[in-house]
Amino acid sequence: MTSTQPRIYPFESGKLDLTPLYAELRRMQPLCRVQLPYGEPGWLATRYEDVKIVLGDPRFSLAAAIGRDAPRSRPFQADPGSISSFDPPEHSRLRRLVAQAFTARRIELLRPRVEQIAGELVDAILAEGAPTELVANFALPLPIAVICELLGVPFADRADFRHWSEAFLSTSKYTIEEMLDCRERLWAYLANLVAERRITPQDDLLTALVSARDRDDRLSENELFLLTEAILVAGHETTASQLANFVYVLLNNPQHLAALRADPDLMPHAVEELTRFVPLSGGAMLARYALEDVALGGVTVRAGEPVVVDISSANRDESVYTDAAKLDLRRREAPHLGFGHGPHHCLGAPLARMELRVALRSLIERLPGLRFAGNGDDVVWKSGVSTRGPEQLTIGWDER
Repeated sequence: MTSTQPRIYPFESGKLDLTPLYAELRRMQPLCRVQLPYGEPGWLATRYEDVKIVLGDPRFSLAAAIGRDAPRSRPFQADPGSISSFDPPEHSRLRRLVAQAFTARRIELLRPRVEQIAGELVDAILAEGAPTELVANFALPLPIAVICELLGVPFADRADFRHWSEAFLSTSKYTIEEMLDCRERLWAYLANLVAERRITPQDDLLTALVSARDRDDRLSENELFLLTEAILVAGHETTASQLANFVYVLLNNPQHLAALRADPDLMPHAVEELTRFVPLSGGAMLARYALEDVALGGVTVRAGEPVVVDISSANRDESVYTDAAKLDLRRREAPHLGFGHGPHHCLGAPLARMELRVALRSLIERLPGLRFAGNGDDVVWKSGVSTRGPEQLTIGWDER
């Protein structure tokens, strides 16, 4: 391969593994040319500090991708008007509309309700007896129930919007026609909910967004739908995937599971380390375009060239983390980039952290002897979607 020939990206990686190619690139070619499944070739950043620069430096723009054939893993471009397509200050305007719902204080007020939901789900699992399929019976319904209550979406409709959300995040699992059909159905569903809130306001985030649109004119109708869609989809998919991923990793590392059982106060650090260690995404997501020539990773990114970042690689950067490829629940080093960095740092990170802590603690405390129901090789993995994780993970425990 010549230095100018782009590498095919995303790189092949199985389950939750990262190909050794990432380590080689971080050491030898931290910024390399890549070709994603769709769009023009671009640069890929793999080192921690370079990724932080691309995500946080205003010389790299998400908004500049609009109207270009941006590198991407899905057939469709990001919607103009979505919160992920704006740079500050437009991005800040939309972010402020929902930020109050995700402050640390507001999230702590939600904790008792999240503990109750987790407890009820474990009650049902215990009532049915071992084994149980973790994704369907715990990892998915927990964050779905929480985001439904926060946003104001009926939990009873979860099967429908779960299907539509999966299509929304599809890279190859669904055809383009199926993706478009699911998107249309999701928007029709959200349109009905918005219409209902206009007639009968409720004490929920959707009503607050409708009010911001109708009374204060702080967002357009298109932005209202895109923002609601983003909260609903991102509000459950990533947490559900990571919860199943974290359980899978702990079951494969019983010494760490035993440490958490012996010392529950270790949980906050454990969730941070697992977020660093587990590669959630199957590859880079959104391309940013350089607004001027920028020296980065030993090369010059020219104005108008796109750059994508690999968060999972950055979180394994050996120049930042000691034994970066090793899981260490007592690690105290640089903050991971699992929730992003800069203006687009994940708005729901406080909620995700709290849900993951509560969920893992509930499982570990109430399911003694938590283990794979089989030998761990029978886990069914997701494919053709942008997030990695088990589609089916059957667990067992010591029944009393």
